Amino acid sequence: MSQIEATLNKLQRLTFEYFLKESNRANGMVPDNTRKDSHASIAPIGFALTAYTIGVERGFITRAEAIKRTLATLRFFSESEQSEDADATGYKGFYYHFLYMDTGRRAWESELSTIDSTFLLAGMLASAAYFDGDAPDECEIRSLADELYARVDWQWALNAGETVSMGWKPECGFLPYRWEGYNEALILYALALASPTHPVPAESYKAQTRTYCWKQLYDTDFLYAGPLFIHQLSHIWIDFRGIQDEFMREKGIDYFENSRRATYAQQQYAIRNPMDYKGYSEHCWGITASDGPGPICMKFDGVDRCFFDYTARGIPYGPDDGTIAPWAVIASLPFAPEIVFPALRHFNEVYPEVTSKYGFKCSFNPTFESGNQSKPGWISKGYYGLDQGPIVLMIENYRTGFLWGLMKKCPLIVEGLRKAGFTGGWLQLS
Repeated sequence: MSQIEATLNKLQRLTFEYFLKESNRANGMVPDNTRKDSHASIAPIGFALTAYTIGVERGFITRAEAIKRTLATLRFFSESEQSEDADATGYKGFYYHFLYMDTGRRAWESELSTIDSTFLLAGMLASAAYFDGDAPDECEIRSLADELYARVDWQWALNAGETVSMGWKPECGFLPYRWEGYNEALILYALALASPTHPVPAESYKAQTRTYCWKQLYDTDFLYAGPLFIHQLSHIWIDFRGIQDEFMREKGIDYFENSRRATYAQQQYAIRNPMDYKGYSEHCWGITASDGPGPICMKFDGVDRCFFDYTARGIPYGPDDGTIAPWAVIASLPFAPEIVFPALRHFNEVYPEVTSKYGFKCSFNPTFESGNQSKPGWISKGYYGLDQGPIVLMIENYRTGFLWGLMKKCPLIVEGLRKAGFTGGWLQLS
């Protein structure tokens, strides 16, 4: 086994442990992060469901244990309250962003999140595609996943507009924001278009692409989005290599190539380091949604600096406060392994303290200094489920393409992509 293979094996296994050890096995809740009394977050639940399939393939978990965990999760969501009540688990087939770990009811007066519900549904569909046996428990997984997907009212989520709303609250109704511009919602529209009960029209997807922003950055043309996660999350479940929608046909590339270019743009930004942060280099990059040392503004080396807590950092317009997220680098592995592996090696050699029991911690900031620290720089104190999932899943997509192959067998993904206007590549063979 090569050193690279050994490194990926260890990182994938350690990261997978987050879902094994932090989850509530009785109802499938997965904490947003490892801080004390953290609530569950529904996107990491979707990542956990997906990760269990890889765990079985890699020998991290038995098939029987994965089935048990998956069924506990699906049964909970099937039986949970769907109503306008402020403490329900969900409404109209969607679910609240944050739920209590023990009861699974709404926490923090969070929003009914269409995108986080999408990632949860994607995990359910991955489970249904993987557990394809004739045993009663595997049949039940498929039945529950179909039921939960079918009851999502995507038409309601349009809120009389062309594009899907980002969310809803019982206290005030729909949020004022929609899924427009290039964002992580490619998979949301695929699932919304393919719904057998409440599909959105094809015009909804076209309405989103009309708001795209094509840019040239560092002598590279690509579909722009500042945070790195936008170029990754839909790619976890969908292999965009060789398939194109109308927008990408006009540009002559596909979304996979676009993500490769966006990954290189991240590296180029770090090399240029326009705000002169410590640590940035060709091997130290990765600006995305992550934890941070703020909120606080201080003077460092004669320069006024403002640092943020958890926020969606991006390039080149910011926000950027010197915080690097190793997870986002690893999640770029399928797109640009030739620059990811040197960065991975750099993190391990220069910042070994960033790695702990579940692999890489969320983020670190070499620029930030506090009198309470024994070493210069800041490191996130915990782990986030939203970071752990992409590490496990994108390592596997890079190594074997397992998850991409699995989801190509999901007729709903195929139908949704076709309704969005995607053609070519593997879609021609489906």
